[in-house]
Amino acid sequence: MRTAARVPALLTALLLAAAPVLTREALAQDATPAKTETQAAPDTAYPSIVVTKAEIRTVIDRVIATGTIQAVEETLVQPLVEGLSIRSLAVDIGDTVKADGTMATLNDDALLLTRSENEANLARARASLAQYQAQLVEAQANAQEAVRVSARNAKLKEAGSVSTALADQTEAAAAVALARVNSAEQLIAVAQSDIKVVEAQISDVDLRLARTVIKAPVAGTVSARTAKVGAIAAGSSQPLFTIIRDGAVEMRADISESDLLKLAVGQKAKLKLADSSVTLNGTIRLISPTVDADTRLGTVFISIAEPERARVGMYANADITIEEKQALALPLTAVTSGKTETVVRKVLNGVVEMARVETGIQDGRYIEILSGLKDGDEVVAKAGAYVRDGDRITPVKAAATTDKTATN
Repeated sequence: MRTAARVPALLTALLLAAAPVLTREALAQDATPAKTETQAAPDTAYPSIVVTKAEIRTVIDRVIATGTIQAVEETLVQPLVEGLSIRSLAVDIGDTVKADGTMATLNDDALLLTRSENEANLARARASLAQYQAQLVEAQANAQEAVRVSARNAKLKEAGSVSTALADQTEAAAAVALARVNSAEQLIAVAQSDIKVVEAQISDVDLRLARTVIKAPVAGTVSARTAKVGAIAAGSSQPLFTIIRDGAVEMRADISESDLLKLAVGQKAKLKLADSSVTLNGTIRLISPTVDADTRLGTVFISIAEPERARVGMYANADITIEEKQALALPLTAVTSGKTETVVRKVLNGVVEMARVETGIQDGRYIEILSGLKDGDEVVAKAGAYVRDGDRITPVKAAATTDKTATN
């Protein structure tokens, strides 16, 4: 009986002795994972750096220019007759005129009076011509008779039938008659000359009368007018009208000499008028062959497809497309350009590696990568990020763009 009672007491003592040991092992097991995590944390906390991918996208090389809207060609309208007052006006500023269309009329009263006087002089000259022609006929008849009498008396003188004195008289009379014929012919020539002079004077008056109607030399739009009814028209004063030929206007932009070499006649441009949302299509019409020695700028003339939507004197911006193509490209912020090389910070498996690249055309946001990268390669998005070759980073994807067209 004593032995059976002592067994439970022994088991209880053994359990109490083992309890502290089990508690220490459990605590050790709970503490071990925490210690492991604490030691591993410094090895995985790399700096987070935004990266971007090299992708195929549309890259547009463009030149941005500013300038003013001006007329392609302005035609000045001056009076062709001096000293006449303006009787009426047919057009005003902003009107469209056709070639040879009437723009104004001058007072022609004085010219009509001059023409009447010239017509009277012409009638008098023609009458004088008729009189001289009649005198010529009479003089020719008298001369023929005098010559016959002189010839007959000369024969009779030789026969002794007529005295020498009478023969000499008839010979002198024949000479006088011939002189009168010559005089009549000269008077006729003078009269014919007088007629031509008067006819020329009449033609001149007719021309001046025709020019009293001031006509448009070209078709276009009237941009200025100084003519006023009653004012005396004079060619030495300001032009009566200014016409924009065919209504054609263009933008004249000053371009830096470096960008000027990229441009060519026929290249397309988008024009935006200042303080307006209006965008116009344009084409380079002409490029100045010279560059200003002081400003180092050259002038480019961009014709406008819809000239009626622009006004001379407006300020405008031009976006000239030089080249557009699909190419491997990166944001400009990801590329570092130096004096001797251009590099990017390529990221491979979380490690930064400096990579030399060759670049091509660029616009306001993206630059073409000709060599050094392939499609899909990741690089540090901002070239100014403080990372060196061989650094480990935690790549953070850049926000995806909704399109792959590079625009300013």
